[in-house]
Amino acid sequence: MKNNPITTHVLDTSLGKPASGITIELLVQQDNKWRLLSSAVTNEDGRITDWQDNTWYQEKVDEQLFGTYKIVFLLEPYWQQQNLTAFYPSVDINFKLEDTRHHHIPLLLSPYGYSTYRGS
Repeated sequence: MKNNPITTHVLDTSLGKPASGITIELLVQQDNKWRLLSSAVTNEDGRITDWQDNTWYQEKVDEQLFGTYKIVFLLEPYWQQQNLTAFYPSVDINFKLEDTRHHHIPLLLSPYGYSTYRGS
């Protein structure tokens, strides 16, 4: 079984803890359009280690996975659960998969800002 090539971790910097219960969508760009590959919900540690549908990477050789992807973090329900109104109801992060290394895309968030980086 092939390892998941894309994972993420969401940390709420306003609370200093992981952000659990956030729905995240993974899309790939094909023919100048975005196609939904899968979705998942962050666990108690704020992580997604596997997607609900993993056939998108299980059935392909590594080079077939190369391309432009987007992770969409649907944040508004999370902020509502915290009884907060936030400036960013969602965050889209676009990135390229150009090699066979694991790609970890963390998101650090607060009600009025966010940051991301290429993790390991």
